[in-house]
Amino acid sequence: MEAEAARRAAAGIYPVDILEDDPEGLREAALAYYATLGEGAGPSPEVFSLPTGEQVKLEASSVCFCTVHHDEPQHKVLVLVNPQDTKTVVAVYIKGSWWPTEDVLRTSDPAREGLKKVQSFGERIVLFILNVVIFGRLERNLDADDMFFLPHSVKEQAKILWRNGAAVGFYTTKMKGSLCGDGTAACYVLPVFDTVFVRRQHRRQGLGMALLQDFCKTFREDEALGLSWPISPAMFQVCRKFLLTCPEERGRLWEVEPPGAWGQRVNIWLKIQLQQCRLPEPQPGHSEDGSGAGRSSKDDAPRPSGDGEGNKGRILGELENMKNDQDGVKEEEAGPVRPMEASQKPCQAELWGKEVKRTAEDAGLAGGQGGSSCRPAVRGQI
Repeated sequence: MEAEAARRAAAGIYPVDILEDDPEGLREAALAYYATLGEGAGPSPEVFSLPTGEQVKLEASSVCFCTVHHDEPQHKVLVLVNPQDTKTVVAVYIKGSWWPTEDVLRTSDPAREGLKKVQSFGERIVLFILNVVIFGRLERNLDADDMFFLPHSVKEQAKILWRNGAAVGFYTTKMKGSLCGDGTAACYVLPVFDTVFVRRQHRRQGLGMALLQDFCKTFREDEALGLSWPISPAMFQVCRKFLLTCPEERGRLWEVEPPGAWGQRVNIWLKIQLQQCRLPEPQPGHSEDGSGAGRSSKDDAPRPSGDGEGNKGRILGELENMKNDQDGVKEEEAGPVRPMEASQKPCQAELWGKEVKRTAEDAGLAGGQGGSSCRPAVRGQI
């Protein structure tokens, strides 16, 4: 079984290239295989070889089902976990074979290069592996309590970044007019850059800025674009560098809470300027291109000028100009959704806490942390 996957990989055939858009068929095949493991067929179980040379027995105790989409619990894949760390996935069962996670992220299709919109079920699995397995377990600080990744929605608008035959990152968006979450009738009033991730070995190459620029170009007709609150420190520095490079975008990018009405957004460029006034000198060794998770890696912040009063005056002038611009915006631009009172704003824990608990139980991959660490914001590693 492992040999069959290796043979296909050697021939340049990978799951994303051959998997049909049939999530139910994939689940049924996995259930049938899982049943044979439970029966203990054969004198000794097969084994799967890890890159380290360690072998994992293919038995019921070493596999589990993971939910691919948080809103479609029947969409599941069978995964093999590391016996030394049962929350770390080492292989995925697809098309009758066990595929190493790195092979699941590969493609033989030359058309998959650069940013490509997620369309097929195979690409949804690639998105799931990048989001939950690679970032969720392997390439983030597991001691940090600031982010937790849920599987995306089955209809999530997403783009995968392909480089040299491998998926190395992604970003997702919330479309204008789409629901803010389960259990609410509120809809986003502007497009929102929601989650983003670039793999560790591809960071500090300008890819974080490239993803943000693609988002801005995709919605070039919209006067305002959102980035989900809270923006990570890493992503904040990507925004800073992007807006220094593309000043024409400074009036368009806002940090927003759902649904993104005027009372629920802060202009990112003005926030950068205000922080510049009060931040200490940056420490050496900070990355200039935060290319990691949906917030960004730390960066060298611009140093405040010696003339603090002049700097404050300039920023207060920008704030006044921005306020005047906002006052001039037609009321209907924000749509029928009125700015919410503080007590009415959707609470992140209320909207997502239940899904975190349910998904963690279903997937068996989440750590012991509670739903409070889940933040549906601009998140990940870039």
